[in-house]
Amino acid sequence: MSEPLTLPDVVHDAPAVSPGPVEPGSDAHRVLFCRALLDTFTAYCPSVEGWPALDAEARARLAALPIWDMAVSTERRAGARVRAFAERVADPLLRQAVALNAFEEERHERVLTTLAAAYGISVAPPPHVPAPRDPEWGYLRTGYGECLDTFFAFGLFDVGRRAGLFPPALVAAFEPVIEEEGRHIVFFVNWVAWHRRNMPAWRRPWFALKVALVWLTLLLERLGLVVGALRGEQGEATFTATGARTFDVDLDAAGFLRLCLAEDARRLGAHDPRLLRPRFMPAVARLACRVLEGLPRRRAVAPGS
Repeated sequence: MSEPLTLPDVVHDAPAVSPGPVEPGSDAHRVLFCRALLDTFTAYCPSVEGWPALDAEARARLAALPIWDMAVSTERRAGARVRAFAERVADPLLRQAVALNAFEEERHERVLTTLAAAYGISVAPPPHVPAPRDPEWGYLRTGYGECLDTFFAFGLFDVGRRAGLFPPALVAAFEPVIEEEGRHIVFFVNWVAWHRRNMPAWRRPWFALKVALVWLTLLLERLGLVVGALRGEQGEATFTATGARTFDVDLDAAGFLRLCLAEDARRLGAHDPRLLRPRFMPAVARLACRVLEGLPRRRAVAPGS
């Protein structure tokens, strides 16, 4: 077991932003998205004793999900990368918000390890994560990676809830993690917009190239993992690639994407409407739905025809 988590003191003296429109990149925008994260912090300490009792069938179903090793290692990397970036942020309010983001990522790792311990799920020790040579690259990769993965996680979480595969008490216990991922990606895309507007003009082309390279890296990585998942291999995208099939739910690709879009809109719609939302994955999903729903359906061929 790793060192005990120390809950941070979430204290700031930034005044509330006045009602009305907020210009992306303005000082009011910075205060708004930082306060949105800091003011909604929930102080809870994951523990083995905090998980609800499960019957043998539910416990076996949970242990059979092919996600545990990769989920713990993913959260370990996310926490380390966000923590490294927080240490280089100069603005006090922004630094506290990014540090809180890092703490919550580290707490997600603890949530997963205590859940595994509570239900006897074997999890490999997560690898050591070296400090990134470029903390901004590490933060961008984590943030955009979460924008991609959280979009699907919203849908998969709702699929599991609707299917009734796990008791409501377990679903409720894991809900804070899903809510925090939504808070993180809203904070991240607002930081990107603010950061881009406040950097010198000569840096913006390089930053745009860096963002494009991050997305290319993530998409190639996910594509490779999806191919691996289809071959039965495990990886960071295995749960996203095979989640609906694992849950044995009758939902085609277009239906699953529509569910992800609905959950994304519902969960992120609860945030201050003046804050930006991730747009890339919803746009890709809408396009994919139009393509999938426009494809001719395969008709069953009667025997002997």
